Amino acid sequence: MKLVTYNVNGIKARLPRLLEYLAEQKPDIVCLQELKSSDETFPEADIRGAGYGAVWHGQKGFNGVAVLAKGMDPVERQRGLAGDPEDAHSRYLEVDVDGLTVASIYLPNGNPQPGPKFDYKLKWIDRLRDRARALLAEERPAVLAGDYNVIPNDDDTYSVSAMQDDALMQPESRAGYRALVAEGWTDALRTRHPGGGVWTFWDYQAGAWQRDAGFRIDHLLLSPQAADRLSDAGVDKEYRGREKASDHAPTWVRLR
Repeated sequence: MKLVTYNVNGIKARLPRLLEYLAEQKPDIVCLQELKSSDETFPEADIRGAGYGAVWHGQKGFNGVAVLAKGMDPVERQRGLAGDPEDAHSRYLEVDVDGLTVASIYLPNGNPQPGPKFDYKLKWIDRLRDRARALLAEERPAVLAGDYNVIPNDDDTYSVSAMQDDALMQPESRAGYRALVAEGWTDALRTRHPGGGVWTFWDYQAGAWQRDAGFRIDHLLLSPQAADRLSDAGVDKEYRGREKASDHAPTWVRLR
């Protein structure tokens, strides 16, 4: 089973690239982030035409998450995270697919920091940890997949100095991510590539793609029951170089 997380940076703008990816790679499950689409304008017909069922949690103009499943409809379990009744952002969607629990996650960016956006990011991580703890208690195969907007380690970025003031790499951001993982989750990409140097995102600015000036912010965390089935993990990097591509590359895990 190939499970992919893919921040599409606008599903309407990237629909040709997404359909191309589905046709060429034929992943079993795809978690999408940053749809930038309302529920009503999500391109369900195109997705179904490609052979995938879908559940989505949209928001007009920004945010938005979805889960696609090849040849079947995911069964929704939860949308949004508990702990902040004022939070109207579409950033979390949890489903069941073929015996696996999967969450598509779009964690807040947090810039500029310090400030209210950074505070929101840290509180959101705490709320995610609460939900992740409940999932671990179920003792079932689960994957928390998405754009976490956290660079966990120095070797997860092309330049520590360039990113040192960014919310993605602040000690508090890293501490929240590491605390989440430490409660029993396996970082699939890190496990398969312990030496770092694997990027999932390249900015549109300053020739970042051409210079390979990227960093790793898209993560797939596996519960112990899913980690037992881990066979490989990687990044379909070449899709970042295609015409009108997202600034993220599809990032994946294979489970036996």
